[in-house]
Amino acid sequence: MAAALPQQPFALLRDIESRSRTNAIGLPQQVEVRRTWSGIGFKVNGIRLVAAVSDIDEILDYPSMTRVPGAMPWVRGLANIRGTLLPILDLNGFVEGDVTTSGRDTRVLAVHHGDIFAGLVVDEVIGLRHFFDEERTEQLPDVSSEMRKYLTGAYRQGNAHWAVFSMQRLAGSNRFLQVATHA
Repeated sequence: MAAALPQQPFALLRDIESRSRTNAIGLPQQVEVRRTWSGIGFKVNGIRLVAAVSDIDEILDYPSMTRVPGAMPWVRGLANIRGTLLPILDLNGFVEGDVTTSGRDTRVLAVHHGDIFAGLVVDEVIGLRHFFDEERTEQLPDVSSEMRKYLTGAYRQGNAHWAVFSMQRLAGSNRFLQVATHA
């Protein structure tokens, strides 16, 4: 009887393997891998924009802030965010010259690019968006020539057209760095 014991576990393992192979037939298989790009979706002046996830440090509720005397109209002020002073800048005010009216959906995108750390006021944050490579298009939505300067392409999902907003282009703009009024 001692000689039969070692055979039983081996026979049991073979039986388990056989049943597993039989039952594994027909399980779902990944047939196609599609490349995606992810970004944070937001609206400015009714335009759907998306910025790379890596460009957005944080999404904030509209904070209380202190006005900055002698600053451009699109500079909303300075906010104390957990002990760090964050300049709050109106994105639509900067690009189009029309200051955003803050409401319950108004948010601030905290961005950090190189030496520039700022909060950008946007009408609304839609959230994380995922786009397939084949949804990419060079056809930009109908936007002003000023807004086009900061766009690097677009994605189309169904009826929605999402323009890709470049935080690098914004941070590299000399006009964006000139926050003082010329009195």
